[in-house]
Amino acid sequence: MLVENKIRKHLGLSGHLSAYIRKCSSSRATETSQLPVRKSADSSKMKLFVVLVCVLAGCLAEKPRPCKSPPLLTGALTVSTQNEKLWVYAKYLYDAWGQRVRLMELGNYQNKSFTYDALLLFREAAMYEIDDKARTCKKKPLKADFHPMEIPINSTLVGQAVLGSSSGPGEGLLVNTWTGNLPGNTGELASNVQNCHPGCLSALSLWTHFMSVLPGKYLTTFTEFGCIPVNTMYQTQEYGWMVTGFFNNVVGISDPGQLNPPDFCPTEMTSNGEKPEDFTSLFFKLQ
Repeated sequence: MLVENKIRKHLGLSGHLSAYIRKCSSSRATETSQLPVRKSADSSKMKLFVVLVCVLAGCLAEKPRPCKSPPLLTGALTVSTQNEKLWVYAKYLYDAWGQRVRLMELGNYQNKSFTYDALLLFREAAMYEIDDKARTCKKKPLKADFHPMEIPINSTLVGQAVLGSSSGPGEGLLVNTWTGNLPGNTGELASNVQNCHPGCLSALSLWTHFMSVLPGKYLTTFTEFGCIPVNTMYQTQEYGWMVTGFFNNVVGISDPGQLNPPDFCPTEMTSNGEKPEDFTSLFFKLQ
């Protein structure tokens, strides 16, 4: 008030201007009193940010471990071979709980197109070769143990990388690449793969995720978060490296009915007395 009175006295200010000066002085005092509070709030936010960054850095610094994919998956894949004899596009359905796998393929083998549709029911020890267009179906015995889609526990980590860009959120995908050798008789595999139906070759490439019993070297990449397959390279003697790329993967199955045999499939085995298919005869016998 003393400052205001002096200003009014020497400058002859009106009452309205005096009131304005008083208001400005009061507002400035209020803002000044609030500065420590804002500084304290900003400090708390900064501390929280630092903690979150440290936690994230700790998670990313942890060494990746072999993982197991979600029990229900739907998606698509492509398969190509090193010698360019085979190219396949396929849709797949994977049910680890019910131990069921469905493969619906369209491909080209040695410049000839083909389709292949197989339903594998491990608990029933049966497989179905399905032709929806002709409404025909063959039921065959299946002798194979179901193994979930996973990274084998004895795999060796090649490294971790970002597909895309790490410059901004949502611009990249963090993945882990693994390598190893699957046990088995590599010589038997090499001799049988020469007579393999082209559809079964893509099934073989996918099968390395479901069964840890096929022989040969592999290089496979899964996402760090979610353990979703990205791609796999599997070595064969006849075709060289078979490369499988996965995309449009979705956790869950929107149409579970596709994992049941169609109504036109037989309930009995197509060939009476036929020996059960094991994992080699299933994929390496001419269909």
